[in-house]
Amino acid sequence: MTNLNTRANGAATGTGDRSRPRAVLPALCLTQITSWGIVYYAFPVLNPAIIADTGWSAGSTTAAFSAALVVAALAGIYVGRVLDHRGPRIVMTAGSVLGVLSLLLVAAAPNSAVFAAGWLLAGTAMAATFYQPAFAALTRWWAPDHVRALTIVTLAGGLASTVFAPLTAILAEHMSWRATYMVLAVILAVLTIPAHAFALKAPLPPAPESPSLLTGGSGGVVRSRAFWMLGATFTLSAFAMYAVVIGLVPLLLERGYTTTQAAWALGLGGAGQTLGRTLYATLARRLGVTARTVTLITLGGLTTAALATVAGPYAVLIAVTVLAGVVRGNLTLLQATSVTDRWGSAHYGRLSGFLGAPAHVAAALAPFAGASLAGSLGGYPTMFALLAALSLVAAVTALGTRSPEGPTG
Repeated sequence: MTNLNTRANGAATGTGDRSRPRAVLPALCLTQITSWGIVYYAFPVLNPAIIADTGWSAGSTTAAFSAALVVAALAGIYVGRVLDHRGPRIVMTAGSVLGVLSLLLVAAAPNSAVFAAGWLLAGTAMAATFYQPAFAALTRWWAPDHVRALTIVTLAGGLASTVFAPLTAILAEHMSWRATYMVLAVILAVLTIPAHAFALKAPLPPAPESPSLLTGGSGGVVRSRAFWMLGATFTLSAFAMYAVVIGLVPLLLERGYTTTQAAWALGLGGAGQTLGRTLYATLARRLGVTARTVTLITLGGLTTAALATVAGPYAVLIAVTVLAGVVRGNLTLLQATSVTDRWGSAHYGRLSGFLGAPAHVAAALAPFAGASLAGSLGGYPTMFALLAALSLVAAVTALGTRSPEGPTG
């Protein structure tokens, strides 16, 4: 208990040993912006053009993207175990290579089956390059003030949509969606493969043993009520959050805004994420882990409800989108620190892999399910209202996530 409190205090204040590999933080900032921006955020911008050019249904293209996220969720369990024992260099470098190959396959796909195969390959790349492996590495390298490092990387990652959603829209105005993906694949290769290969060489330090793991081990944590309730909370919240992200562009198109306006709204939501992450350390100092979880997920539901009900003017919609991004940015850090705050960092990769798997599956199903729900419910505003209600249910389940061995609150 004392070690956990000390770790939390160090995280909040930014104190701790500074003898860490200096290239890691700037490298991971760069690669998170690029990987998320290209492999994830380019799709909602390009999907309307893909559908118009190929004649494939929105359901089939979105299902392919969702399948990639399912693969990422399942692969993340294995990736977490490898990270605990081998470190991030091989995993993240290989993931970057796979990401480039997957986008080239998507760009060249002659039919929907090959298009889907490209996205399945992209799912493996996501598991190896997105936040989970970066968080696992930083939690070990930067302990006990890992929140500071996580905040810096997620501040950068929050700019992924801000940078790449408008850039993708600009490229798509001057070339086909296939050529756009090829250009993006080249950018991904140039910026991420060398960064992962050369900046992540340092070995991970031994993980400190956590008192809460001494009695039952990581298996005991996985079987605990708090772990299961936390998994349910993040699963419901992730479904709602990612359905909102992917559904924002069609929501605005349905309300009469242009693709460029919708892309800017999506991008400025990413700027909101960056702003929100600067507030997380203060929030962590003032609220216990359970209260923090309930508060942030409730606020996420309220911003989604606002998007469901506010049709304009455009400036007001932008403001709501930015506020939603602020909450979403905090939720990313909330999930990144949820294991360490409750059970320590000794088995961070494995526990976060198990905890994140159902949430990532929910996030994977969200784009396809959201589009289907919008069709059956008569439009995206009603679908967003349903997502708001789902977030409030997640806030209720968050009340049961307190670990008896971890911090109170």
